[in-house]
Parts: sequence; structure tokens; C-alpha cells
Amino acid sequence: MNTKSGRILLASATSLIAFAYAGAAHAQAFYLQEQSVRGQGRAFSGEAADTGVDSLWWNPASIADLQGGEASVRASFIRPRGDVVDNGTVIVRPGRPAAPVGGDPRAQNPINNGILPSGAVAYGFGKVAVGLAVTAPYSFTTDYDADSWARYSADKTKLRTFDIQPSVAVAVTDWLRVGAAANIEHVDASLGNYLPNLSPLLPDGHQNLKGKGWDVGWSAGVQIHEGPVTLGFAYKSAIKHKLDGTVTIEGLQGPLAGQNAVINARAQFSTPWQAIAGVRAQLSPKLTFNGQIVRMGWSEFDTIDIGAPLNTAIPENYRNTWTWAMGLDYDVTPQWTVRTGFQRGQTPTQNGNRDARVPDSNRWNFSAGTSYAMSKAFTIDAAASYITFKDASIDRITAAYAGTPVQTPVITNGTLENASALVFSLGARMAF
Repeated sequence: MNTKSGRILLASATSLIAFAYAGAAHAQAFYLQEQSVRGQGRAFSGEAADTGVDSLWWNPASIADLQGGEASVRASFIRPRGDVVDNGTVIVRPGRPAAPVGGDPRAQNPINNGILPSGAVAYGFGKVAVGLAVTAPYSFTTDYDADSWARYSADKTKLRTFDIQPSVAVAVTDWLRVGAAANIEHVDASLGNYLPNLSPLLPDGHQNLKGKGWDVGWSAGVQIHEGPVTLGFAYKSAIKHKLDGTVTIEGLQGPLAGQNAVINARAQFSTPWQAIAGVRAQLSPKLTFNGQIVRMGWSEFDTIDIGAPLNTAIPENYRNTWTWAMGLDYDVTPQWTVRTGFQRGQTPTQNGNRDARVPDSNRWNFSAGTSYAMSKAFTIDAAASYITFKDASIDRITAAYAGTPVQTPVITNGTLENASALVFSLGARMAF
């Protein structure tokens, strides 16, 4: 490979990895919060202050008062909807004037439906309890058509994380509980986008990345129980992920035909930290108020660092965000509880840096749910949510073969419109 060809190949691969861990979910960017059906019913308010295995993801101190065992299994069906619309995106090929990018100007529902499972188990030994939660907190799938106007920044994308959280908690006093946990995460990513050939008369090329890796973070929390009020505070660390994989480039023709290749690549990025504060206050024997505020450290996802042979850093420029929620639990009978709540969430994506792989925006989450105790040892949970997203610009300028003589800018001008999501969840809790 000559020097010029090598620069073009590496620039092509880098443009793919720049999008490697972006995605649109309905919590924030590519974070999914469906780790509890009970929590979803009140829009994830008060989870850091609640007790039992359903709150283990948010606060490892939640299991400290268990006497015996408890387990929970759940599944959420997520149905996102929305349009990603072209408002005049242009491509500038070398030696040619800017021209419309072409393709279908409206991508309908590019984010796929999905089913998100999770579960947890814990056992208390006097004042000490141990637990294990298995979740998928950062996951999504998008699928743009091959003729979409957004094809140069997004095609087919899949990201899956599996988080295994072993936890230990201690009831220090009758009012103070503390807990700590490790977060062992596996990432499996597969994503692609199209590459423009130098001549508009030639069909597009294509590139695809696949990678996997295991990494570890931690969580810690405390709960204060005083009369009818419980306060919970927790922190989940950022996790620096390292993925080993390959980049496959194919379909380039003409002067770029020599760039078709398969190369090994390593990418490094960080998921955000979370600082969580929750409260539960029993307003009457039947009615409980819940509140929660979460600060998410999305600025950890500021760059994607690419190792040899690419050796570069891709800016992402995510910002730290706030999420807040309020909700109510009402015990209709000793066996039957109903819930409702709402949540406001900020997007970490910023104007000028939002692309079609992350059609994300600020949102409202409106939720309702119920629980019914079939017996003292078995409870069924159900919840439903409607999330509405604010229209937002898709405006991140990208470039194929960046930094080479054949650099090909794509000046993006698009909009996320009419976006929403429905989430339906079912779960069961068992005591043993």
C-alpha cells in the first residue's frame, strides 16, 4: 500500500468508527433505563430510595434490609417512531460543485423495535445482603435504507451491552444502609455506512465495523430511612470500553478501488457516570410520593480514541445532562398497587453536532403501572410509557476520506420530526 492510498484507507475507516457508539434510544442518547417494571410505572422516580431487587441497578444499598431471598425478571417492548428528514443536504466531491446528496429525503422509523430483558436476585443474611443484577443499559438498533439521504453517516447499526452487577449491602443501623457493586460490562457493536465514490455516476461503496470487549466499572450507594421518608443517594462510575474488531471496506470503484480491504482496529470510549438522588415519602397509609434527579456525565463521551493503525481521536462533544421525575404509588388494596409519574430528560447531543445515527432530543416521559400480589411470595408487575421528543436539527457536517486529497464533505441539513416511543413492560417478583 502506498502512502497516499494508506491515508485514504485509514481516513475512510476513521469516518466509520466516529459513529461507532452513537444511537437513539428514549432515555438519553443510547442509554436505556428499563431495569424495573415497578420503576417504569412511576416514570423512574424514587428508584434510588426504594428497597428490593427492582432498585438494585440504581442503588446497591436497596437490598440491605432483605430477610431471605427475592428475585425479579422483566421484559420491555420498545416501539420508537419518528422521521429523519432531509432539508437540503449537499455533498462536495473533489473538483465538483456542491450537489444534493440525493436519495429518499424522508427516513421513517429508522430506529428498530426491540425487546429489552433484565433481572435481579438477592439474599439477606441478617444485616448483610448480596445480590446480582443483569441488565442491558446501552443498547439500540437503527436501520436506514440503502437509498436514504442519511446513508453516508448511518446505515445499519447494532449496539448491545450486557451489564453484570454483583452487589453487597449492609444495614449499618436501623436507619442507615450502604451498598457497593461492580459493573462488569460486555459490548458487542456492528455498524455501517455508505461511502461516496469520486464520480456520482458510480454506485456507493460501503464500510462496516464489528467489535467486542469486556470492561469494569463500579457503583455505590446509601439510603437513609427516617419515619415516613426515605432518601437514597447513589453513584455509578463511567466505564472506559476497549473494543477489538475489524473494519471492512468494499464496493469502491475507479481511483478508490484499491481502498477495498479488511483491517483490524481498536476503539476506546467511555459511557457516562451517573449521580442519582431519590426520595420516597409516605403521604398517607395508601399514598406514597416519589421523586428522583439524575445527573449524567455524558461529557465522558467527548471523543472516540482510535488505536493503531488509525491513531486518531474523533470528537463527539456530548454534554452533561439532567433528568428529573416525580410519581405516585397508591395501594388500592393490600394486594393491588397502581402507579403513575412523569419524567423530563435532556439530550446530551448538541446543535451542530447531531447526526442521523443519533436523532436524539429533549423528551417527556408519561407512565402508568400496576402491581398485583398473587400471594405473599409472588407479584406481577406491568407498566406502559409514552415518550414524546422535541423536533431537533440533524446538522453535523461529516467528510469521507477526511484529511486526504479526495476529502468529500457532506454538509448535513436535516430534522428529526414527529418522534415518540411506546414502551410496554411485564415482570414478576418472587420471594423465597
